[in-house]
Amino acid sequence: MTTILGINAYHGDASAALVIDGQLVAAVEEERFNRIKHWAGFPAESLRWCLEEAGIKPEDVDHVAISFDPRANLGRRLGFVARHRPSLRAIVDRLKRQGKTLSLEEQFAAAMQRSPRELKAKIHRIEHHQTHVAAGFLISPFEEAAVLSVDGMGDFTSTLTAMARGVGWTELERVFFPHSIGFLYSAITMYLGFPYYGDEYKVMGLAPYGEPEFADFFRKLIQPKGDGFELNLDYFTHHKQGIRMSWNGGAPMVEPFHSALLEKQLGPMRGKGEAMTARHDNLAKSLQVVTEEIILHLLNRLHERTKCPNLCMTGGVAMNSVANGKITRGTPFEKVYIPAGAADNGTSFGAAFYVWNKVLGGKRGFVQDHAYWGCESTDEESLAAIRAAGLPCETLAEDALLERTVEKMLEGKVVGWFQGKMEFGARALGNRSLIADPRRTDMRDIINLRIKHREKFRPFAPSILEEKVGEWFEIDEATPYMEKVFPIREEKRGLIPAVTHVDGSGRLQSVSKRTNPRYHGLIAKFYEKTGVPIVLNTSLNENEPVVRLPREAIACFLRTDMDVLVLGSHLIDRHREDFPETLRKAQRS
Repeated sequence: MTTILGINAYHGDASAALVIDGQLVAAVEEERFNRIKHWAGFPAESLRWCLEEAGIKPEDVDHVAISFDPRANLGRRLGFVARHRPSLRAIVDRLKRQGKTLSLEEQFAAAMQRSPRELKAKIHRIEHHQTHVAAGFLISPFEEAAVLSVDGMGDFTSTLTAMARGVGWTELERVFFPHSIGFLYSAITMYLGFPYYGDEYKVMGLAPYGEPEFADFFRKLIQPKGDGFELNLDYFTHHKQGIRMSWNGGAPMVEPFHSALLEKQLGPMRGKGEAMTARHDNLAKSLQVVTEEIILHLLNRLHERTKCPNLCMTGGVAMNSVANGKITRGTPFEKVYIPAGAADNGTSFGAAFYVWNKVLGGKRGFVQDHAYWGCESTDEESLAAIRAAGLPCETLAEDALLERTVEKMLEGKVVGWFQGKMEFGARALGNRSLIADPRRTDMRDIINLRIKHREKFRPFAPSILEEKVGEWFEIDEATPYMEKVFPIREEKRGLIPAVTHVDGSGRLQSVSKRTNPRYHGLIAKFYEKTGVPIVLNTSLNENEPVVRLPREAIACFLRTDMDVLVLGSHLIDRHREDFPETLRKAQRS
């Protein structure tokens, strides 16, 4: 038996994954344990959980694969320093970060609660984008595919294209620091007043409210160049001053890195608490339009070189589901695979599969077709948490549970749905979800304002029976991870207003009976009652990482205006006569 632990550390969304004999066994992000969104340190709890889940002792781990290599592209790095002479602060920041990464053997041993000499695992440092490519291709259903890996930056590279076959690939093009689509999107995200690491999805949700008034301006900031692109560095500072990200003890924060010239030409950045205006909407729309132009340029040039109908796309920019939904319409690619955890979180399993297939020569035999690789709680553990909270509940058989849950949704109730193994990645996919009736015009505002306490413009996803996608969306493609946004058929939009965005689109999740039979059964029951094979789905949390444990789900339930919480086979209804009166109203601190 060959055991490989994959690690994403000191990038956003620190995570760990366990691969045994070429099969993914477990994967989880550290934020689910320490409750700090996008945490970017060392994933000690995640590593321990992965081994416990598989019953593996630390002494029996054969390989540890880490998704960055400080030595990668060293010549490029030194040449950049010589040409651009970055500030002393930027150099010191980089040296501090690399100092942490060089002691990973000791950190791994400490996480395993062993001394380094007790562990036999061989440590592999793998270049960041090689692990992205592995995470995109080696677990895909394709024997051959073109690959686009595109993100902010990793090991001095922002973008890599390749042609992959079997267990190998040939690199075609790289875009190096300081040029990055991800950096452009992040810089404007912060300019628009969204300061946290990972806030780019808010700008993507805001964009449909605007018009591309500033598209020509953004085309001055980034231009296609050959098979790649380049930034106009006059509008940025990261190449001189670096990018400062603080994350110790809290959610990662990134300091703005646009230049004074950008504000001189575009106006001052949106301040904290400043109201959103139509101008901000138009900036978001313009950024999204130009980002899509660059992505489609990369993909069309990639297809010209490969002539392959299959595409694997990965990296943080592959989380731009609006752009992803346009690939099969805007390029010659016919099939597109984007993994769960396309961003840096997925480099943990990417690194592990790189070692299995590329270093050890193992055969491909695993396809990632679902995201349910995380923690699970038994019905007994859920019931114990309910009793500890002093709450009444019903315990129901499967058919009765689905029937009662759908009844509550038809009454206009918002339901917390906590089932099975927790999802890996940024999106709740029916195991740690809030669900509701998508036909209600008021439901989006109810959840945004009463439960999630977030911006009113944020959309919700339609979870749809896999076999019904083509009847409700203009494009019929499996989309298991909410990784693509498609236009909803015009005649259907009025039937599902709560999940229809302002532009008539939806970021769908296609739900398979094979990979999630209980969630599929719930939606099928809703379809039976309403003729609509869709439920509204958003993550089970409130300005925090997605809940991991029953007690966290109960705490979220009690401090919000959620109506019902279903934990495994147990249903808690806030409106029952015997529900404690003191807990009926949200217990916000």
